[in-house]
Amino acid sequence: MHRNWTGSGRESAWEVGERVSTMTEDPSPARSGSPTSTSVVQGEAMASHQDANARNGRIDRRTALKAAGAMAAMPAMGWTVVVPTRAATAPPTPITPGRAAPSPADWQSLARSLTGDLLEVRSPLDVCRKDPHSARAEAVLENMRNPFFLEEQPGATHTTGWFNAFESAVSPRAIAAENARDIAAAVEFARQHDLKLVVKGTGHDYLGRSSAPNSLLVWTHKMRDITVHDDFVPTGGDGAGVPAVTVAAGSRWLETYDAVTNHSGRFVQGGGCTSVGACGGFILGSGFGALSKRFGTGAGNMLEAEVVTADGKVLVVNEFQHSDLFWALRGGGGGTFGIVTRLTLRTHELPKILGGFMGHIKAKNDTAYRELIERFLRFYPDHINNPNWGETVKFTPENTLELSLIFIDLPEEQARKTWQPFLDWIDEHPDDYERDVEIVSVPFKDYWNIDFWLENYPALIQEDPRKDQPAGQFWWKTNDSAVSEYMYGYASRWIPLENFKDPAALARTFFDASRHWNFKLYVNKALAGAAPEAVERDRRTCINPTVFDAAAWILMQASDTDVFPGVPGHEPDRTKAEILASRVASGIEVIRQATPGAGNYANEADYHEPDWQEAFWGTHYPRLLAIKKRYDPTGMFQTHHSVGSES
Repeated sequence: MHRNWTGSGRESAWEVGERVSTMTEDPSPARSGSPTSTSVVQGEAMASHQDANARNGRIDRRTALKAAGAMAAMPAMGWTVVVPTRAATAPPTPITPGRAAPSPADWQSLARSLTGDLLEVRSPLDVCRKDPHSARAEAVLENMRNPFFLEEQPGATHTTGWFNAFESAVSPRAIAAENARDIAAAVEFARQHDLKLVVKGTGHDYLGRSSAPNSLLVWTHKMRDITVHDDFVPTGGDGAGVPAVTVAAGSRWLETYDAVTNHSGRFVQGGGCTSVGACGGFILGSGFGALSKRFGTGAGNMLEAEVVTADGKVLVVNEFQHSDLFWALRGGGGGTFGIVTRLTLRTHELPKILGGFMGHIKAKNDTAYRELIERFLRFYPDHINNPNWGETVKFTPENTLELSLIFIDLPEEQARKTWQPFLDWIDEHPDDYERDVEIVSVPFKDYWNIDFWLENYPALIQEDPRKDQPAGQFWWKTNDSAVSEYMYGYASRWIPLENFKDPAALARTFFDASRHWNFKLYVNKALAGAAPEAVERDRRTCINPTVFDAAAWILMQASDTDVFPGVPGHEPDRTKAEILASRVASGIEVIRQATPGAGNYANEADYHEPDWQEAFWGTHYPRLLAIKKRYDPTGMFQTHHSVGSES
């Protein structure tokens, strides 16, 4: 038995007969009393707030097509469809020619072969560069703070650039794919004409792998089908099935959680940010979520994938067929072995309780802070490093621990009891410390229920403010800092459980690192202490085996929002960037020196990660490279620090 959801639009708290030739011009966010404002939308992601289907977070295709038709006469802002019956022009920015640069006739032929559309793409920021003080430019900059707007633009990504690394680039042309055949056509066209291919689902990639200059973009935003299964059996397999969910390439976690949890009473291990893609780089790069200590990684929960390989074939891969490629997709990185068109993921029994342990503990001098860090590191292995806990503790240069932890299936009183010895010690030293912490809990079933949050904790979420968006489209306010984010420095590292056996030495390392810049310790992005069944699943993936010996993961980051290279008034401040990049680099080096061979999480790593093959995949790298050469011998699929990219 299975249930289908098609083309809706949604995305953690504590932390058409005749083709539409253009899309809407006015990018203004909706404002009360502004009846002329419109929103940039796609056919399958637009509905009236009064529509009952939209109120449930779903939109039927008839409504979507009517909406798209109503927009057809409006001038384009972010792209224009190449209509197959008209003469094709050369791309507005030349795509780097290969052995046989495509002619206008070639582009026309490609457009005719697609179910979706071939698009000429522009950056939504073009108006900000040309007319930076205009009302339209201001409206675009406002919308650039909206993660769903960014996803609706083939020429936008969530990371705008990285100092001394890259700037987000616009592909001159994009294929708005609607099915695997469209993606296969894109791969074949790129192979024939030796074009650089880039894939964007939602554009959430810190390392800039969702964009590239002079490239052909495969944009999967319209591929939004979600199917919930009661007893999924992989193709070629036999025996009893398991509960699962199948997500198409453009699906986001918001819609996926809505289908799996809100409507089916199950849990799927995914990302915390509601606008992240459920079928893309998150899962393919292993995919740690807030509850990975309980349920493992996204890759470990993958049951099957459909993938278009470099020869244009559409393969269904799992443990029973093409098992080598299936293994490589389970953590080997997105955009590397092919273009995944759908994934099927295991679902789990829904936890009963979701809790939060939040607040801060401030030390009044350096000596007290070092002792506080050591006390916490002694406390951590036996009390927090287990399947019940997740999320972060932040260590700051201001001698503060900032607590943003979650717990599941612990009564609130038991969670308090867990922390009481640590808090009692703090209270016994009032001359050295001050604290402000609280513990709350809510029913887990309401984790992604927007009505619950609006009624009880409205400050934690942000509804999409634009007009004519599906009701229920929201993001966590804590994720505001990841929307249109420019990186100055970003570096990370797993912390082996072995290091916790000498808490005094590890405390000195953490204290010294915190003198350079703040950093977060993530409970959930390492697998020592994880549930045994989760570890067993993840050992069948290609994630670096050092993760099973790591009790925590460290992230040191300096970034800003509203920084857009080339946009007057929003250019990166190079002096500031150099200072912050240096501080992050110095701080993470302290951590690296204390954790030789520890490895790292490939999805959230330094753009300049040293020895990245070893850090991301360890002993698995030679096998991954052999599989890469088998399925992509010419290196069609290349991204930064991906398997085979060194050649």
